[in-house]
Amino acid sequence: MKELADHLSSVRMLILTLFVIAFGAFPVASSLQTLRTVVDPNSFLFLRIFTLEPEQVGISFVAALNFIIPLMAIGLGFDSVNSEFNRRTLSRVLSQPIYRDALLMGKFLAGLATFAVVLVALWLIVLGAGLLLLGVPPRGVEVARGVGFLVVAIAYGGVWLAISMLFSVLFRSTATSALCALGLWLFFFLLWPQLASAIVSAVAPGEIRSVEDYAALQDLAMGLMRLSPGTLFSEAVLGLLSPETRTLGPMLPAQMRGAILGAPLPFDQSLLLIWPQITGLIAGMIVVFAAAYVVFQREEVRA
Repeated sequence: MKELADHLSSVRMLILTLFVIAFGAFPVASSLQTLRTVVDPNSFLFLRIFTLEPEQVGISFVAALNFIIPLMAIGLGFDSVNSEFNRRTLSRVLSQPIYRDALLMGKFLAGLATFAVVLVALWLIVLGAGLLLLGVPPRGVEVARGVGFLVVAIAYGGVWLAISMLFSVLFRSTATSALCALGLWLFFFLLWPQLASAIVSAVAPGEIRSVEDYAALQDLAMGLMRLSPGTLFSEAVLGLLSPETRTLGPMLPAQMRGAILGAPLPFDQSLLLIWPQITGLIAGMIVVFAAAYVVFQREEVRA
């Protein structure tokens, strides 16, 4: 609770919140102006607020969140531990009847709760703007899919929060931990797609002779891309906010038998489709936090 109060009352939190709201306001406003001309009541209008790419902006609200969620998570966690070392307050805190794991867990849960508060507020603002400008209430399935999207976004932010805290434990300098976290984010955001494509091209055979060879190559490419948290987030959001999505990879003609093109999937089927991506995000968050926990437990704390 102390860490949560520090986060919510800090100037950094205010700046990050304004940054998120301002960065997401333009895609949402442009999407709502476009959707006001849609008259089809069965077109999932509220879900299209998140996924529509307006011509004026050229980026959807979900794509904007894929960019700013890591930055916000890194901003909340890059100095969570090493700043205590530099201020020489960590030894004072641990001299009290407080376990090390409780300290680290408190910092992580406080950062995750702060991040969740910002995302929930932003999600409610988007829904409120949709109610005012579209003039129709969301259906139950749209609210359920929106809540699922919110959970996925929080898990995605939790991965980058755990990464930033890991670097905060590894390095005593806050500038070094921030640069390492930002460098890893830029690597996955910019370089990893090209590197994965180069790996696939290197192992690909000179001639693809069967559908099985092509499918195996595509599976390898998708597997490499899914090592990036941003890819997992994008695929999970696509399955939730685009009900017409039936697969997250290449679709063979045999898989289309009996399918009605354009028909939306039920919510539970969409959850089954993206369950590996959600599991991957949560597992990545746990693994990275566990690594930070092990390193922090072995560090020597002196007065």
